[in-house]
Amino acid sequence: MRIGIVNDLSIATEALRRVLARRPDHRVAWSAASGAEAVACCARDTPDLVLMDLVMPGMNGVEATRRIMAESPCPILVVTVSVGANAAMVFEAMGHGALDATDLPALAGDHDRGADKLLAKIDLIGRLSAAPVRASTPRAPVQASERKLLAIGASAGGPSAVARVLEGLPADFSGAVAVIQHIDEKFAPGMADWLGRYSRLPVRTATVGDTLQCGQVLLAATNDHLALRADGRLDYVHEPAELPYRPSVDVFYKSVGEHWRGPIVGVLLTGMGRDGAAGLRGLRQQGHHTIAQDRASSAVYGMPKAAAELDAAVEILPLDRIAARLRDLFVTNPNATP
Repeated sequence: MRIGIVNDLSIATEALRRVLARRPDHRVAWSAASGAEAVACCARDTPDLVLMDLVMPGMNGVEATRRIMAESPCPILVVTVSVGANAAMVFEAMGHGALDATDLPALAGDHDRGADKLLAKIDLIGRLSAAPVRASTPRAPVQASERKLLAIGASAGGPSAVARVLEGLPADFSGAVAVIQHIDEKFAPGMADWLGRYSRLPVRTATVGDTLQCGQVLLAATNDHLALRADGRLDYVHEPAELPYRPSVDVFYKSVGEHWRGPIVGVLLTGMGRDGAAGLRGLRQQGHHTIAQDRASSAVYGMPKAAAELDAAVEILPLDRIAARLRDLFVTNPNATP
């Protein structure tokens, strides 16, 4: 892969160069010491991947990510000194299309461990990059007496898209909500807290044995796949181990299609790759209502595009119309029970 490095510290840039030098199939296309310089470099020479710092003088990494994805889109991995300390910026950058985030490998101490983690994330992005529209009559609104589930899947660009959808749901929303976002388990608790700032519904990470409750948002929280068991409780499963998407939207959609007793509305938002498309089609074939985000409003038109190609979506909608459509589909009832 041809990789661009964005960091205002020369010592950090050199550390990243040394990590990439471990792999003969990676080479540095260019390095930039500021967000503005990175935007210009991408416009002049778009690489296969950008390693983006967040905290820089002038244009920071969030704004640089937004500009690059709007003007010269390419995969972006946030690499910064402390992801945890900059969680809000990480989720903003991911909302603009960054694929993932990781800490800068230690400049001293356990450098090998940090380097191996960075290279593993680069490998995963390489696999996703290589991975390879129609609407029909909408299903009738879900009735208030039924046990209902809203299942949202997202990847690159997902945090802000999910936040936008949750922000538009009322406090008396009459369904359980599950969110499957491609994100490292290290960042899931921070993302749940961050989403909670936008949502009128309580948001927390899903744990083994949880049940999907009306009026509550559960976020998949490990690098294994969230799945619904036959007894109606949630679990995390390692298989299929070969899937590059972790947690997988397809795995969750398949499990709720098999075990949820009631109507499901599946929503597939912005993301790279094809995860969720086959699962969304399965839900549609079972008679459930399905929605995919449209091209114009997607930060990365991969997953929803794959859904459109499979005719998996009953409706293809811009992001700013999805919450309103969900309010129509779910008849609100403050006394509804799961």
